[in-house]
Amino acid sequence: MRKPTREGVLAAAASIAELLPPTPLLPVEIGGVRCHVKAESLQPIGAFKIRGGWWRLSNLDDAEKARGVVAVSSGNHAQGVAWAARRLGIAATIVMPRNAPQVKLDATRALGADIVLYERPGQDRDEVAAGIVAETGATLVHAFADAWVIEGQGSAGAEIAAQLGRTPSRLVACCGGGGLSAGLALACPDSAVYVVEPHGWDMVGQALEAGKVVRVGANPLSTICDALQPDASAPIVLSVLQSRAEPGVAVTDDEVRAAQRFAFAQLNLVVEPGGAAALAAALAGKVPVDADTVIMVTGGNTDAASFAETLRG
Repeated sequence: MRKPTREGVLAAAASIAELLPPTPLLPVEIGGVRCHVKAESLQPIGAFKIRGGWWRLSNLDDAEKARGVVAVSSGNHAQGVAWAARRLGIAATIVMPRNAPQVKLDATRALGADIVLYERPGQDRDEVAAGIVAETGATLVHAFADAWVIEGQGSAGAEIAAQLGRTPSRLVACCGGGGLSAGLALACPDSAVYVVEPHGWDMVGQALEAGKVVRVGANPLSTICDALQPDASAPIVLSVLQSRAEPGVAVTDDEVRAAQRFAFAQLNLVVEPGGAAALAAALAGKVPVDADTVIMVTGGNTDAASFAETLRG
C-alpha cells in the first residue's frame, strides 16, 4: 500500500491552489487568547473534503477514470468526490446512509453522483461498497484510509503555514477516521496535532492510546456529529499519527452546539456539528491555545431547521 508523504501533501497543495482560493484564516479570541480558525466550511462544497477528493481522483490513470469511482460517506466526502468527478468527467457512485442529512443527500445528487443508500445502523457500508467495486471494477476512494486522500486533506496545513507566515504551534482538528489529522501532521511536522472526536465515537483517540485499531462498541452513544462516525480508524492513519498526535480529546453534543453558536455569533460562520468539534474542544478548555494555534472548522453542511434550533439554544 502506498504511504502518504509530506512531498505528496505539498504536491496536492500546489494542485489545489490552481483550482481553489485559500479558505480564510480568521482571528478569534478564546479565553483571552487570540488564535486562529481555518474556515474550511467556506469551500465550494462546504467542507474540507474537496481537497482529498480532488487529489485522489486527479491521480487516477485513464483506465481507472473510465471505470469510475465509489466512495462511502455520510455527506461531505461524498460531495468532495462528486465535485472532483464532475470536473474530471468520471462516473461516481456514493454509498450513503439512509438517515444522512437531507441537505447532504441533495447536494451530492446535484453534483451528478449516483447514490446507493444503506441502513445505519444495520448494514455494513464497506460491504455495500465492496460489492459495487467487484461488479464494476471502479476504484474505491476511501474517506481516510487512502494515501492520496490523506495528502489532499493535508494541503490545508500547507495553506495555513503560508497564511500565517510561520509554522503553527498546534493544529486542532475535527476527527472522524483521522485523514485530516494525519495530513496536517505530515504538512506541519513541527506542529502539535490534537484530534477531537464526539464523545462515545473517539475511535482514533482510543486507537492512539491502545497502539492499534479500535472498533466502536455494539451500542455506541448517539451523537449529533453525523460526519464523525466511522466504526474505526485505519492502520495507514495510525502509522502517521502514532508518533505525532497528542492524546485524543472527546466533546459532548452540548459543547458542540455551544461552538456552533459561537462560530455564528463571533465569526459569521454556519458550521455543522461535526465541523464544530475542534472549536468545541478549544472553547471548553480541553485543548490549550496560544497565538499560533489554528483550529479547524471543517464543514458547514447543516439544514436550516436543525441549525436554527441550535441557535435558539
